[in-house]
Amino acid sequence: MTVSSTRPGPAPRASAAVEAALALPPSRPVTTAPGAAGCTDPGADSTAVLGTTVPGAAAPGSTAPGAAAYRRLGELLPALRVHCAPPRTGRGWIAGADLLTHPEALRELIAHDARQGLARYGRPLRPDVAAGFGLHRFVWPVSLLFTLPWFLERRVPLLTPADISIRRRTGELTVRPGAFVCLPDDPAAAPGGATARPEAPGTAGTAAETPCAVRRHTARTVPDEAALAGELRIALADFLTPLLAAFRPEVRRGPRTLWAMATDAAVESLWHAAGLFGEEERARAELSALLAPGLQDARPAPECAPFTPGAGFTGPASGSAVHFDRCRASCCLVYTVEAEAMCAGCPRVTRG
Repeated sequence: MTVSSTRPGPAPRASAAVEAALALPPSRPVTTAPGAAGCTDPGADSTAVLGTTVPGAAAPGSTAPGAAAYRRLGELLPALRVHCAPPRTGRGWIAGADLLTHPEALRELIAHDARQGLARYGRPLRPDVAAGFGLHRFVWPVSLLFTLPWFLERRVPLLTPADISIRRRTGELTVRPGAFVCLPDDPAAAPGGATARPEAPGTAGTAAETPCAVRRHTARTVPDEAALAGELRIALADFLTPLLAAFRPEVRRGPRTLWAMATDAAVESLWHAAGLFGEEERARAELSALLAPGLQDARPAPECAPFTPGAGFTGPASGSAVHFDRCRASCCLVYTVEAEAMCAGCPRVTRG
């Protein structure tokens, strides 16, 4: 039976389409040395010792949004490593900006999934299925660059595709931290806590070419948790919008389905990470609130648009001790290559 995001277990799992790409470990935390992830050398071979800082990388004690959260993730999920560093190209690295401007970069990303699919299933994937796998497997880790700092630090990084790069074969990302949104009690909100600069809501700053070490970590405050959650939705949607448009001709799906896929990836990745931290139930509650539909004229309204309303979590059966499952908003199409691999939470199953 194929492991899916909805299968009960010790901690939430990624969908079948994502699991192979990230080479996710068993759901229990994998013990590594403290500080074994974070600002490491993304240009090094995957067998290099983790924890070595490189020129331009954010120091562990810096105000860079998310740096501590990314280190904590790497300690429990070594299959996914985040480096605070400028974007990289070559040696398997694909810059986020190139996915928007260089069709060959997008084709290279999708070709990786086509090769993996052939190796895993023994038959070629349909081109749109390979592209869908590629999109899900890209958004799953990249969304953590936003959601994890929000969940652990109550900070929302303001990033553009030009701030990240990915190396799929080693499960690595680079992110160039810059401006971020935080609450009034954040140390960065105090005078001198971060470089002060006015920032329009939902924007990501203009320091795209500034090295990570000297790029200004501009803090903008919002009054409360609800406003911060709104900034997270705006920041992630602004980041994903051009990327989904780039993937659309390859995935051959409309905007509604693409945003459903993005919603699934964002929810599943944070749910999985929080499970490793022992905070699955808090993640379930906060993701449900983050994506809860609002009310308009006494009827549900998609206040979380363009994301699909609702995080999809369902409670266990009465008297059951199993962890919460979820119903996906989209189908990963893994059944097209392995019929018995239909995910338990697939809408093709849950919605008949």
